[in-house]
Amino acid sequence: MPISRRVARFNRLVANHFVGPVLSRLPGFGRVHHTGRKSGRVYTTPVKLFRRDQDIVVTLPYGPGSDWVKNVLAAGGCEITTRGRRVRLVNPTVFTDDGRTVMPGLTRRILSRVDATQFLALTPADAPAAAKR
Repeated sequence: MPISRRVARFNRLVANHFVGPVLSRLPGFGRVHHTGRKSGRVYTTPVKLFRRDQDIVVTLPYGPGSDWVKNVLAAGGCEITTRGRRVRLVNPTVFTDDGRTVMPGLTRRILSRVDATQFLALTPADAPAAAKR
């Protein structure tokens, strides 16, 4: 079972404001810029991510029911800032890891402890058309 919604709520209201700006500059982390489906308000959410071929894969330790994931899916994409660079991403797809997804070993170990097996894959908007899903 993914991390509790209580933890997610605390992180959204408190922790993300402090760690988000710092973590997004480190390798393997970023900030998702997305727009609320109902409010139209712009939000920023810190995330753990890694590359898989041309795609950027975002871990979903709280599961795919998080508002930011729903916002990205509804919009058909988002922008992510990672290591000081902002990238437009499209074609969001939620998938469940079957144990064969190539990812950093430390990421796999941490996520397995919280039983987080779902991910969000996105393709850079400027990727060659043949690589897009």
